[in-house]
Amino acid sequence: MTARLIRGQIVTFNDEAQLQHEEKGVVVVSANGKVLWCGDYARLPSEYRDLPVDDYDRALVMPGFVDPHIHFPQYRMLAAPGRDLLDWLNRFTFPEEAKYADYEHAAAAAEVFLDRLVQHGTTSALVFSSSHKTCAEALFSAAHKRQMALGTGKTMMDCNAPDNVLDTPETSSIESDELIVKWHGKGRLFYAITPRFAVTSSAEQLQVAGELIHRHPDLLMQTHLSENHAEIDFVVKKFPGTKDYTDVYDKFGLLGKSSLFAHGIHLSEREKARLAESGSAVVHCPTSNTFLGSGLFDLKTTAQAGVGVGLATDIAGGTSYSMLQTMAEAYKVAMLSGYKPDVTELYHMATLGNARLLHLNDETGSLEQGKWADIIVLDPQATPVLKSRNELSQDIKDVLFSLMILGDDRAVTATYVAGRKF
Repeated sequence: MTARLIRGQIVTFNDEAQLQHEEKGVVVVSANGKVLWCGDYARLPSEYRDLPVDDYDRALVMPGFVDPHIHFPQYRMLAAPGRDLLDWLNRFTFPEEAKYADYEHAAAAAEVFLDRLVQHGTTSALVFSSSHKTCAEALFSAAHKRQMALGTGKTMMDCNAPDNVLDTPETSSIESDELIVKWHGKGRLFYAITPRFAVTSSAEQLQVAGELIHRHPDLLMQTHLSENHAEIDFVVKKFPGTKDYTDVYDKFGLLGKSSLFAHGIHLSEREKARLAESGSAVVHCPTSNTFLGSGLFDLKTTAQAGVGVGLATDIAGGTSYSMLQTMAEAYKVAMLSGYKPDVTELYHMATLGNARLLHLNDETGSLEQGKWADIIVLDPQATPVLKSRNELSQDIKDVLFSLMILGDDRAVTATYVAGRKF
């Protein structure tokens, strides 16, 4: 790979979710895949002017999307019907995940999965694997070859599922530790402690998850929380004596500044306050929530309670790999709850905001000097519908809004991961 210039309209977002726009911009990418300089082309330092150029004209050059909740073994399950979450898991998800005990199957699937991420403009992700060590191994290996910032972990689940997707508290502990030693910190990879959710973990296994966090306090923890009323009722009955669903995780030491809880649709005020107090984050998965009929997440009140909120596709409960379509669904869900998010709020969530929740903001999520050149190029005229719509756009926020509502993978002209174009 050689150093090069990437030209186009530079669009990025700062920590306050403020839009930064250079109409005639350029990013200088080093031979080792880092951002050397970013700004107005007219101010480009002379030492970079003779570098080869990838010129995208009026297309938008942006930081790559970051997806903080997506399921690798479900990559081909989009649009699988279910009466509700638990029915969907039993009919489709668990039989599919059982296949990932075979390393060759998992390795072939990992290449397809990562191809789909980059095709849709996602350059970093926090991913669920299956309960099989082979699944996490295959995904880590494939992501490492691409120099992606990607985290996953062996999914911990020892009850209330078919035997071929279950493990034990003991194997959860041993295999998680083995994967951590082998993969965490290798290149841009990171390990996440991953109890699936309280439905499929015994008290003994949740205790093991808490012990893993205690032994490895620098690791992320990912799980699911309050997605579905039937799920909540099941958990409350399974763990008597706890205050609520969130309290189950709290009792085992799973709340904290490195903890991400997918969904969080039906949280009480007490739960929101405790999540905020502990520094835990909730990951909003709008296309999944609407597809499975789980409910409408209240973005405004959750954020106002002080809870960090991410935004994710949640393939394959979610119905699109595209963070553009995910933002569009989040916008509609928020509108139904009486809140109109600004377009910059949603793009910030999908880039630097998500990177911060994954503790990746020092290396990706924006186009600052020294960060990895994880870059996407979006074409506001990628389809006839977008082209016609953008004839009416009056400023860059109008362009971004139209891409969010009408865009998909067809709008992704190019994706660069660590400076390498895919």
